[in-house]
This record gives sequence, structure tokens and C-alpha cells, in this order.
Amino acid sequence: MNRPIFNSVSLLFTLIILISSCSQQENTTATENSGNLVNPQDWPSITPIPLDPEIEAQIDSILPKLTLEQKVGQVIQADNGSVTPEEVKQYRLGSVLSGGNSAPGPLPYADTKSWLEMADKYYYASIDPEGVEIAIPTIWGIDAVHGHANLKGAIVFPHNVGLGAMNNPDLIEKIAAITAQELTVSGHDWTFAPTLAVPQDLRWGRSYEGFSENPEIVKSYADRIVYGLQGHIGQDDFMGEGRVISSAKHFLADGATEKGVDQGDAQISEKELINVHAAGYYSAIPAGVQTVMASFSSWQGRKLHGDKEFLTDILKGRLGFNGFVVGDWNGHGQVPGCNNTDCAQSLNAGLDMYMAPDSWKGVYESTLKHVKEGTIPMSRLDDAVRRILRVKIASGIFTKGAPSTRKNAGDESLLGLPQNRAIARQAVRESMVLLKNNNSTLPIDPTKTILVIGDGAESISKASGGWTLSWQGTGHTNDEFPNGESILDGIKEAVNGAGGKVIFSESGDTTIDADLVIAIYGEDPYAEFQGDKENLDFVPNNFDVSKLAEFQSKDMPVVSVFLSGRPLWCNPEINQSDAFIAAWLPGSEGGGVSDLLFQRDSSFDFTGRLPFSWPSSAVVTEDAEPLFKLGYGLTYNTTKVIDQLSEDSGLENTEVKSTGEFFSKGIAVAPWGLWFKSGDLAKQIASFPTSFGGLIISKTDHMAQEDALKIKWTNSSQEQIRISTAQPSDMARQANGAMELTFSAKSFTEGKALVQIAMCDSNNSCDKTLEINIEAGDWQEYRISLSCFENLGVDMTKISSAFMITAEEGIDIGLSNIRLESDLDAKPGCDGK
Repeated sequence: MNRPIFNSVSLLFTLIILISSCSQQENTTATENSGNLVNPQDWPSITPIPLDPEIEAQIDSILPKLTLEQKVGQVIQADNGSVTPEEVKQYRLGSVLSGGNSAPGPLPYADTKSWLEMADKYYYASIDPEGVEIAIPTIWGIDAVHGHANLKGAIVFPHNVGLGAMNNPDLIEKIAAITAQELTVSGHDWTFAPTLAVPQDLRWGRSYEGFSENPEIVKSYADRIVYGLQGHIGQDDFMGEGRVISSAKHFLADGATEKGVDQGDAQISEKELINVHAAGYYSAIPAGVQTVMASFSSWQGRKLHGDKEFLTDILKGRLGFNGFVVGDWNGHGQVPGCNNTDCAQSLNAGLDMYMAPDSWKGVYESTLKHVKEGTIPMSRLDDAVRRILRVKIASGIFTKGAPSTRKNAGDESLLGLPQNRAIARQAVRESMVLLKNNNSTLPIDPTKTILVIGDGAESISKASGGWTLSWQGTGHTNDEFPNGESILDGIKEAVNGAGGKVIFSESGDTTIDADLVIAIYGEDPYAEFQGDKENLDFVPNNFDVSKLAEFQSKDMPVVSVFLSGRPLWCNPEINQSDAFIAAWLPGSEGGGVSDLLFQRDSSFDFTGRLPFSWPSSAVVTEDAEPLFKLGYGLTYNTTKVIDQLSEDSGLENTEVKSTGEFFSKGIAVAPWGLWFKSGDLAKQIASFPTSFGGLIISKTDHMAQEDALKIKWTNSSQEQIRISTAQPSDMARQANGAMELTFSAKSFTEGKALVQIAMCDSNNSCDKTLEINIEAGDWQEYRISLSCFENLGVDMTKISSAFMITAEEGIDIGLSNIRLESDLDAKPGCDGK
């Protein structure tokens, strides 16, 4: 009786096995044939660092005591510009961060006292035991990407592009240790560094955060930075005095996006992911890096913030990472099916802590709801909290007391220590790359009369770049760098000490005679979004580089010190220079530049080598031969002569793209144009003054002659002025990146002028507006967060009109300098203030 049944079961199992086998074969075939499927088994296998039994036992005792609400709070990080200490206590948030422009007080940076006072408030709020069985201390993170550059008085080191050029792992560890020490002065627990991107397209605005296009350099630095920040895991210095938690970022391939678009898509093979872009993690994870930040970007269309195979199967599985994964600034909101306040997909994929700077409350509520409903399994939440607790306990946060009571806290004598500044100055020397030295122009005789020109000579801010005192790093004066030295001051010190003479003319007065000219110029500071470029052409700003040729024509040798976050096509400037130095973004120790200009010590020489290939054209193409190859660099004694270079940029037939400026110096900035709009009728404005329907538009003066519009509405039909483009522009990244629509305006009539402002997508007719009151009297700046338009339902991926303004009869206003800028106070505003 049982025999036939047994045979039937056997047959059933056989069929299941066969079906399973076929299914596996189909999946294998699909994996092999589909470009966007990954094979975790192809990734290197890293043995996880053994877990500390005492820490795991402590976690086992804590987890049962936490309420569900506490657990959800632990997986959320809010920005200090959008959360109060009382809210940290109420929601039991796991972490607070300070974004690039978020600091206590009115400025985007702060002094030690202000940072510590805020740190204490968050800490004490988090450990308040009211209403809970056990309270978990919060940890405070900040981007100290080239020194603790949001702390007044801290050392600003060269950006990573320069540190990659020096290729000195021993020195990079010392730099990381100094950064960690200065972070402990202000009470911070955590820095979002090191950046382990391997940039492959220099149009990316964050290229300077990458050490090199060579993954071996990145790998050689990753573990040493982790050691410098955290100490050595398993040894006495791990997370000891003067140490902070580090974060390897951004996992993965943020430096490989198509056309270098920030937060874009890396359309590369899995093999390239493994061999190139993951290289830094192969040394950072065994070194004990405690956190890893997920990338905004995608791989072949797969958003990394929501990708379980990458975050869980590969990072936590194959690579053996047992710390926690933190998100990037609202990066979870870009996962398909998610928004900034609701994304169960990210946590389920392996994200352990949402970086929800201004969206934290919505994320808390939605995550709590998802766990209660089972959308997020309790086991996944517990795993995330366990990982966060593991890092917190290991960091000593449970035992080392309030930030102000810890070793180093508030000790400003530790900022800019002479021995630490000497290390920064050494890094400047070793990072500079000599590209040209015709006629042995360098080193310079300091007894001569030296004319110094260019807008980078005196400005520490320009020499430091983005992520310095503020997110974009613009608009800062030298008195905001109390422990810094400009490049000009370093030159004066060298020349005056040798009996020579320095003449400084920022604009480059060509009537001045001197023995030699040092020109210091280059890119203005920028960070992501604003730093992205459509091509690699160097566009001079605030300095007329054509004057270099005039000096050469007077037999005055020209030495160019080029400040930039990446190699750029600047053949005309190289041609007009007898010596040309890629100085990158050297930071606050400008004296390091003069050390090599004048060879202030006989042991000094140019040892920096290109960490990225130098372009031969402004147009980026895959098969282009570089002008100077990776690893290129001259010394004083190199006899190589650089002949006249081609000055054909290759841009003659390329399409013009948006730069983030819409109306500047009295004209619309290509590809944007200025238009009238009345009902269904539209007309481009070609000359001034002009009128259309109930509008009269002419020019007026703001900062310069006729650099602004004067707009008057003469009837009540509310005609519009628009700044539009034929091809819609994708501004989703800018909206997510806390950018603001910024403009200057004034009312020419008494009292306030009420106007309606809009951004328009290609699907609507600009009917969703915000009301702004324009003040009479002096010109004032008005700022509207792009998120305000997004919240109105505007599709930020298809912006056809970057600016629309309309008003009632009698309104008469001036309007100028319409552009995108970063949010200065990280507080979204929709009223223009």
C-alpha cells in the first residue's frame, strides 16, 4: 500500500529538483546576459573582524529594554538645522549631523564654544531617562573632508586630489589623526570620511574629493586614514583620546557616473566595480572602518540606497562589513517608489541609518508604521539597531560623558598647533605637480623683484575650495582663517627675508616692471551640483589671463600657480607661462607653495605626480590621448621643454548647457532665454526697452550699468516674464541638494510689491506660484528653496522655465542676478527670506 505513495513522492521530489535546476540555469543565464544583475560570489571574500563578545553581550541586554519607538529613532539621523535637543529626546534619534552649512549661530561654521554648547545639549537630551527604561546617547557627525573645516581656527589641509598627487600613505595617516584631534575639540563624534571614490570623469563636481583615478592609490590610503581617525582596532588607541568614528563613502561607484553627473548612473561592468571602484573598501573594512555611507548614485539604473544585493549581500556579506550603513542626504528619497519621508525599501535593502536631515520626522512616522504593519520585519530593524549600538559602544559614547567633559574638548590651543601646521605645509609641498618649467624658470631667485598677480594670491578661501567654512566654500575672507596663511603671505615671507621685493597687483597691472611674474588663479570654490561641468574647459573668473602674454612680451618670465579641484583644459594659460604648477586646492598653509617656488630648503623639490590624466581637449571622449599622463610630473632638474600647445579646445560645435545661472549682467545665460507670456501668446525679448500686452520692460542699474531688468505691470491681466529653455532641464538633484532659487530685487513704488514666483515644468502652465513681497528702497536678495516648488507638484526633472514672475497692475520692480545657490542656513524657506 505504501509503495506506490513512496514512488509518487519520489517522482514529485524529482520533478521539483528538475524544475529548480532549470530555474537556476535560467537565472544563471539571465545573470550572464543581463548587464544590471550582480554576482555576489564573484566579489572578493573578506573575513569579518571578530565581534567583541562583551559588546555583543551588552547589546543583548540593551535591545529587549528598547521600545519600538526607540528602535525606530535609532535608525534616523537629523540635521542640526532642522532638529532641536527636545526633539532628539522625544523621538530618541540615533544621530545628529551638521550639513555643510549647518552650524550653531548665524554662520555656516562656528567657534569651539558654540559647537560644544550645542553638542552638550543634544547629548544630554539623548540620555535623559524620562519615559524609557534605558536611554541611548546620540552621536554627532560632520563632513571633515580636508580637515575640520567648519571649525574656526582648524587646519584646512589640501583637498584629496592634491593628497593623491603626493602619494604618501604615512603622511595621510598623520593628516587624518590631526583632523580627528581637532574634531574632538568641538565635541564631534564622527566624520564622514574617507571618500573612496575613484573618479573617472573629471566633469564630476566632486572630483577633488577623490584621491586618484588609480584604484591602487585609493586602496593604499583607505586603511591609513581609518587608522588615523579611529586608531587600530583591537589595540589601546582604538577610539581612544583624540579619535573619532570614520565613514567610508560613497558605496559604490559615485566616481563612475555617466558624464560625471553627480548622483547619476554608473553604466559600467560589474568587473569594473570590483576591480576599480571597490578598491578602497578592500583595505578600509579590514582596518575596522565603523560606518559606510551609501551612494546617491546608481549602477546601471539601480539606486544604491535601495539595493539589497550591494548593501547586504556584497558589503555586509562578501566584504565582511559588520558596522552600520548610513545614507546620504535624503538619498533614500531617490529610490523608486520612495520619497524623502517614506522609504521602507532602503532599510529592507540594508541601510541601517537614514540620513534624513530635514525629513526626519516623516521618516520616523512612516518607518514606525511600516514596522507595525510588517513591511519592515522586526528582525531587520533589530539588526540595524544592533549594528548602530555596536559602533556606539565601541566608540566609548556610553562611558566618556558629555562632549564638553571629554579629553581635548574646548582646548583651542590644540587648533593649528605648529607641528600640525608643519605637516599640512609638507602636504602642500608634496602635492604640487610641476607641469612645465621651460628655461629652468624654477626655482625663483628670491632676491629679485617679484610681481604677484591673480585673485588666488591673497585669498585663502579660493586656495581651499569647497567644503571650507561652508558647503560651497564661497564668500569667505582671510580673517575667518585665524590659523591660516595665504599664498601671497608665504611669498612675501620668502622674498622679504632674502632681500628681494614683492609687488602685488591682483588685477595684473601690465604697466608694472619686475624681474618675474607669479600668477595665482584658477577655479572658484564649489561643491557638488555647482561643481558639475559639461566640459573641461577652464573658464577664467575674476582674473584676465590674457595679461600673461603681455608680461611675456616684455621679457618678464611668468610662473602660473593654477588652483583647481581637477585637471582642466588650459592650454592657452600653459602656453603663456614659462612655468606652470598644478597646485590643486592647497588649503590654509599657503607657505607650502612658496617653499617650492623659491626652493626654501635645499632638500625641497617637486615630488608630486599627477593623480589624474591631464586633458588634451576640453571635450571629454573615451579615446582621447591625455596631454600629460597619470603619474606625470617634473622636478627642478628635468630638462623637458613644453612646446607650443594647440589652443583648439574642441568646443566649437558642442551644445551649450545650463550652469545654474539664469540671468546675469543684464542678459539671460545660455541656454536660457527671456520671454514675455500673455495667455497663449509668447514672445522672446530681443531688445530694450520693449512692451507686450500690459508689461513694460527696460534696463536699470543694480551692481553695474544696465545689469538689471525694470518690469512694470500696467493692467490687471498678470502678464508673465519667464526665463525659459527649449530643452527642459533636470533639477531634481539640485532640489534634493538644498539649492535655492536666488535673485535680487527692489520695488520702485512705495511700500511692498506683491509678486508671484514660479518654476514651471514642461507639463504645466506656471499656475502654481509662491507669493513674495519685494521691499522698496535698497536692493535685497530673495531666496526660495527648490523644494518649495517641488512641494507644489512641479516636476523638477523637467524644468522648462527656471523663473516666472507676474504681478497685478501698478507693480513696478527691479530684478537682477537670477541663479541657483546653496541653502545658507539649511532651513527651507518659501517666502523669499
